[in-house]
Formats: sequence, structure tokens, C-alpha cells
Amino acid sequence: MLRSMTGYAQAQRQIEGINYALEIRSVNNRYFKAILRLPEPWGSAETQIESLLRERLYRGTVNLSLRMKGGATATAYTVNLPVLEHYMEQLEVVQPESTDLKLSVDLSGLLALPGVCTPPELEALLERSRDKLMQMIDQAVEGLLAMRAQEGQAVAAELEKFCRIIAAQTEGIAQRAPTVLQEYHQRLQARVAELMAQSRLPLDQADLAREVALFAERSDVAEELSRLAGHVRQFRQVMTGENQPGRKLDFIAQEMLREANTIASKSGDAQIIMSVVEIKTNVDRIKEQVQNVE
Repeated sequence: MLRSMTGYAQAQRQIEGINYALEIRSVNNRYFKAILRLPEPWGSAETQIESLLRERLYRGTVNLSLRMKGGATATAYTVNLPVLEHYMEQLEVVQPESTDLKLSVDLSGLLALPGVCTPPELEALLERSRDKLMQMIDQAVEGLLAMRAQEGQAVAAELEKFCRIIAAQTEGIAQRAPTVLQEYHQRLQARVAELMAQSRLPLDQADLAREVALFAERSDVAEELSRLAGHVRQFRQVMTGENQPGRKLDFIAQEMLREANTIASKSGDAQIIMSVVEIKTNVDRIKEQVQNVE
């Protein structure tokens, strides 16, 4: 099945009292590239997350953004009351008894003292959350794949349309080619007869046949037409029968263009040239669309 490399998905979930918000975007790239934006506590999971993405997505630049939202108590600092009381006891000692001077205590200053506020034990918390977080990421990847598959259907329809045009033009050239040879024979015979009549020399039919044969050999495009038709068939087979056909489709399109150029160089017929231009135009459209195929 054909899949686009462009997609978007998001997921939200509360895990161990922490609210998570996840976004995944993907755009075109010849290869796979992951750009991860993770909260600092989840930095150690970067390799695991990238491996998960690489297993499911084969081409494209994938941007993953994970946010820890909300003021959950699980991520709050803890006030160490014994340490705070110890500081307060020391301040009472400093308070002079012989004067009316009163010390003002700033709570924010107290909380900033070493040991008063202890950070949450995130390591154990995140370890308990890891499996559920990976499930959430996998869920978002499923949504991304669904969108890429939907866009891939639209791309496949466009590619099939271009293939039909190329096949029709190729068949038209195959039907036109024998007529071109016959018309050349007639024009050459008429021109030579005219020249011979002016000079009153006899026309050597063997020489005329030899010249026509040389022209037929130089302008024979049967082999190129056969290969071009074969490339169109192969393109359709790969498009519908392979899981990650993007690179192969790009190569086949390049081969189509090569055959079209050879046909143009061999033929001087205006009608055939117009058909070749139409073929090359649609091959270029194919190449443009294939850049977005996984």
C-alpha cells in the first residue's frame, strides 16, 4: 500500500499523576530522520523512542514533541520540615533578647536554603511510567500512519492517472512509427524522381531502398517503446505491491524519462515529438509526486 510521508497525529494521557501531551509531524525526506523534543527528565528515553519510530516509519523527517503539563503533586518539590525547623531554631538564637528589634523572616528565602526543598524522586516515577508512555507514543504513531495512508491513496490515484497518459501516448507513438517510415519513403521517392527528371537520369530503386532502410534503422524506436511500456507496467506493480516503494518508483520514473529522451532523439516526426513531450511532462509529474512516497 502506498503511503505519503506527510502526516500529523497527537495524543494526551495522564500517567502516574502527570499530564502528557504528544505531537508527531512528518514531512518529506529521502531517508529517515527523527527530531525529538523531550522534557529533561525523559532525556534517557530518547534512544528507545527513536527506535520505536524507526521500526514503524521508514522514510521522512519525523518531529516528535512531548510535554509534561499541569501542576501535578507527583512533580512537586517536598518541604523538609525537620530541616526548616532546624533553621528556625538557629534564627531564634540570633534574635537579641535585650532589644525590641524584631527580625523579619522571608519565607521564600527560607525555602531557598540548602536542604529545605527536596526534588521529587522522578527517576523511580518515570521508570514506572515508561511502558505507558511508550504505549501512548505507539498510539500516536498509529494515527500518523493512518493519515499517511489516507494521503497515500490520493497520491496513488494521481500516479495512476499519469501512468495511463504515458501508456496511451506510448501506444500512439507505436501506431504512428510505421506511418512515418512510409511517408519518408514516399517523400524521398518523389524528391529523387524530381531530381532525376531534371537531370534525365534513371532512378536506381536499390539505392532508394538502401536509403529508406538506413532511415528505418536510425529512427526505429520499437525497442524503446517496448521498454517504456514495460516500465509503466512495473511502476504500477511496485506501486500496489510493495510496502515502501518510494525509492524504487523514483528509479523507474528516471528510466521512463531516459527512454522518452531516446525516442525524441531518434524521431524527427512532429506528431511523435509532441507525444514525447506529453510523456516527459507526466514523468516529471510522477517524479514530483514520488518524492512524497514512503
